[in-house]
This record gives sequence, structure tokens and C-alpha cells, in this order.
Amino acid sequence: MMPILNVRDAKVTGPFQLWLLFSDGAQGTVDLTRELWGEVFEPLKDPAYFALGRFDAESRTVVWPNGADFAPEFLRERLQGSTDRVAERPNP
Repeated sequence: MMPILNVRDAKVTGPFQLWLLFSDGAQGTVDLTRELWGEVFEPLKDPAYFALGRFDAESRTVVWPNGADFAPEFLRERLQGSTDRVAERPNP
């Protein structure tokens, strides 16, 4: 049985970009520019609102005040195409 994937740490690093650390050890930047469609994600198109994203220890992913979130598996798939997979955690 495969272990459940989750996010262990996250930080907004720029407009529509997140640095993520996953439970499988993968880490890097995910660009969500093309993923912000649909009613719940519409507010995230505002860079100031996107910047309100935070790691939620209970749900083990990134969440926003309006209840928007992305499944860890979805985020991990986006990371696989990234050239930044082994990036260090950005400074606060």
C-alpha cells in the first residue's frame, strides 16, 4: 500500500507560485498560473489574495481564506515538471 502524500511545508514565493515540501521528500516551486479557474479559485487570480495562502497542518496542504485548496497529489504532479525540484526553502 502506497503512503498517503501530503504537504509538510509551504510558502508563497511570488504571484501564483508556491514553494512546497512533500511527505515523500520532494520539494520545489509550483506555478499555479494556469490552474486558477473555477468559482472557488477566481479570487486567487488577484496576487494580493493569492499571497494569503498558507500551509494548514490539519488538511496537510495549502489553503486560502475562502476555502480554496489544492490536493497534495495535484500539486505534486505539477512539481514533477519543475526544474526547481531540489530548491532550498525560501527565506521568509
